[in-house]
Amino acid sequence: MSDWSAWIGREERRTDTLDPALAARWLATFDRAAPADGTLPQGIHWCLCTPDAPTAMLGADGHPQRDESEDSFFPPIPLPRRMWASSEVEFLAPLAPGDAIERVSSIDSIAEKEGRSGKLAFVTVAHETAANGAAAVREKQHLVYREAAAPDAPLVPPEGDGGGFDGSVWDVVRELTPRPPLLFRYSALTFNTHRIHYDAPYARGVERYRGLVVHGPLMATLLLDLAAQELGPNAVTRFAFRAVSPAIAGDKLLLAMKREGEDLTLGVFAADGRQVVKAEAAL
Repeated sequence: MSDWSAWIGREERRTDTLDPALAARWLATFDRAAPADGTLPQGIHWCLCTPDAPTAMLGADGHPQRDESEDSFFPPIPLPRRMWASSEVEFLAPLAPGDAIERVSSIDSIAEKEGRSGKLAFVTVAHETAANGAAAVREKQHLVYREAAAPDAPLVPPEGDGGGFDGSVWDVVRELTPRPPLLFRYSALTFNTHRIHYDAPYARGVERYRGLVVHGPLMATLLLDLAAQELGPNAVTRFAFRAVSPAIAGDKLLLAMKREGEDLTLGVFAADGRQVVKAEAAL
């Protein structure tokens, strides 16, 4: 086990402006009109205070390189594959065009484990996002680092059989097929250069995915949009999601939601019933 204790508590501050142009591009990406009340839909905070490492400082996978220096926010964990595994989010106040944004991020915990697929490292980052000086979003983001895939590893996920999803247990089900233009736009909005989202030969040949991988926060945003379409804008106060299986661009997805009192259960499924994202929310 490595000692990454020097990174615990390491802090990073970023500022941004939620300008009308960004808001318009975000709404266009999700085919939504601007809400009548002047606020913006939940999930847009993932497009603010984005990483801005120079192109020369990107690693082989497109993520910013990590090193031992004090300028490196993330520890240089020597595992090449990085995934955004899950998040727990509190929505404290809606965001609106023109808001001055400040996000304070800190490394909350680092842990290493041995899994069935080899060595794993888990990094939890706490984010505090303020708009015009007032708290707006709190989040704990969990990242997982994994060993490289073998060159001859089977492509994942395997092709489904086209059946198996039971929509009868859900109150609302929406079908969606995420295609490369949607992934490209979301990568641009979030300044995300991870190659699994836009470089199909890399995704297949190096990381051994069956195709381009749909972003976890993109699917989380689609679930928040599903809740907003059914329950009204900015209705969610707490939201948690966890990626359980890759989603591939061009494959049909099913977004599902059911309500019990003030609690929501949500999920993203492949057409064959394989669950891709698990989520829950409170109103």
